[in-house]
Amino acid sequence: MSLSKLRKGDMVKVLAGKDKGKTGKVLTVIPENNRIVVEKVNVIKKHKRPDQKSKGGIVEKEGSIHVSNAGLLCNKCNAAVRVQSKKLEDGKKVRICSKCKDVINVG
Repeated sequence: MSLSKLRKGDMVKVLAGKDKGKTGKVLTVIPENNRIVVEKVNVIKKHKRPDQKSKGGIVEKEGSIHVSNAGLLCNKCNAAVRVQSKKLEDGKKVRICSKCKDVINVG
């Protein structure tokens, strides 16, 4: 899936890797590396040193996954689908589900 088809706030399903089958919201898009950060997916443990602001310890946070390992969730199909783009009569560009031809998100 192309990176331009996924945006911050989209619901995606993980298609490959250790978290296969999980769903979550896209928190961050990293276009230079073709990666995304998904909520509660690919959780890693980071050892943090104490500083003046916070206490040290082991912090859990989401790591990034490659965009090809995630699929956009269609509300109507309730499945990870491929996405097409289409321009409406009023000039707006929308994303359309390839399976059910329903508009996913107006952008």
